[in-house]
Amino acid sequence: MTGSAESGLPSWAEISPERLAHIGRVAALATAWAERMRVSGAERGRWLRAVWLHDAFRDAAPPTLDRWAPLAEGPPALRHGPAAAARAEADGETDRGILDAVRFHSIGHAGWDMVGRMLYCADYLEPGREFRPEWRAELAERFPDDSPAVLRAVAGDRLTHLIGSGWPIPEPTVRFWNSVVEPSGSR
Repeated sequence: MTGSAESGLPSWAEISPERLAHIGRVAALATAWAERMRVSGAERGRWLRAVWLHDAFRDAAPPTLDRWAPLAEGPPALRHGPAAAARAEADGETDRGILDAVRFHSIGHAGWDMVGRMLYCADYLEPGREFRPEWRAELAERFPDDSPAVLRAVAGDRLTHLIGSGWPIPEPTVRFWNSVVEPSGSR
């Protein structure tokens, strides 16, 4: 499936109908948060550009990922973000916050602005995911009022899952976790 102007999906996207539905749910959640948080129209536009780009190559074939992210390590599940960011940049996207949000949305990034933090949470908390639905719904409801705490909870849950999987923890994930965790003396 290729993208369409109506959805905000880029024309070069390679996604399944199921992935498009996921992106649509992430966009709806980001829009609801933007309204509750009264973010400016320009900032809301940045959020939605990142949302529509983040999984644009999620279902791309390995040669596409190799072309756009030749230095990215790991399985396709980790390479699609760097590839989509590189393709978006080649297509004219210049906003570093959006590009970093897309590039690192699967692993976290210590240098994110609000676009990256929002995308990381919205991607994980969108209501179509089946695991721990009550917990995720409660976090999604809290995000506009306490985004730092929700970000820590999401990052902690994702890191716990990563540790349990036995996979190595990417260095950007370690730096990201250290940037969101509260120092022990401030609790």
